[in-house]
Amino acid sequence: MAENNVLKPSVGILIKLGSIAVHVEEALSPKGHGYDVVVLKALLSDPELAEWRKGMDKLALLPLKR
Repeated sequence: MAENNVLKPSVGILIKLGSIAVHVEEALSPKGHGYDVVVLKALLSDPELAEWRKGMDKLALLPLKR
């Protein structure tokens, strides 16, 4: 993904990021379910999302992993 496209993500990327937010919120809630963790792992391994994250890392716009 070109660096200028990283700052204008596709609708698919935005949907995946929104899904991550919802599943994290659900997983952290008192009624959290293991399903949410499974979905999060799948979303985080998505090739399109991984490529977008690499572009964001190149621009130093995301936290570094510990």
